[in-house]
Amino acid sequence: MFRQMLIIAFALTVSQGTIAASSQEIDARVRSALQTLYETFPAGKELSQSAKGILVFPGIIKAGFGVGGEYGEGALLVNGSAVQYYKLTALSVGFQVGGQAKNEVLMFMTESALQQFRASEGWEAGVDGSVAIVEFGVGKDITTNNARDPIIGFVYGNKGLMYDLSIEGSKFWKTDK
Repeated sequence: MFRQMLIIAFALTVSQGTIAASSQEIDARVRSALQTLYETFPAGKELSQSAKGILVFPGIIKAGFGVGGEYGEGALLVNGSAVQYYKLTALSVGFQVGGQAKNEVLMFMTESALQQFRASEGWEAGVDGSVAIVEFGVGKDITTNNARDPIIGFVYGNKGLMYDLSIEGSKFWKTDK
C-alpha cells in the first residue's frame, strides 16, 4: 500500500512538470469546456450570467488503485477574462480502481465566496467552502435552492473507467502563468 502511494505521488509530481500548459493553452481549453457545458446544460449558461467568478478545469486526470490521485490546470474568469490560473490536486484512499478525465466548473454566485476563494493560499472544497454539485442525466435540475448556494459546481464530460462526481477534498492552488 505504501509503495502504491509513492508511485502515484511520484507520477503526479512528474506529470505536473511535464504536462504544465501555457496560459494560451489553458485559455483555449477553458473556452472549449465552457462551450460544452453551455451546450449540454443550458441552465449552466443562465447561471453563468449571475456568477461573480467562474473557475474552469478542463480535462482533469484522475487515476487510482486503492490510492488515487487527481491533477488539473484551469483558470478563474471574472467578467469573462482569466484573472488567475490554478492547479487542482487531490489524493484519496479507499475502494477505487481505474482512471478518468473530466471537466469541473465552479461558479461563485456571491462576491464574498469569490473573495474568500481568491484570498486563500490553498482552497479545499468541502473544507474552505461548500459546493452544491449539479448532476447531469439523473433527472435533476437547478432548483431555487441550488441557485441560492454561494458556490455551484458542475462535473461533466467523464471519460474513462472510473466514475466520480465529487470534488470533496480537491485542493486549488494559484499558479504563475
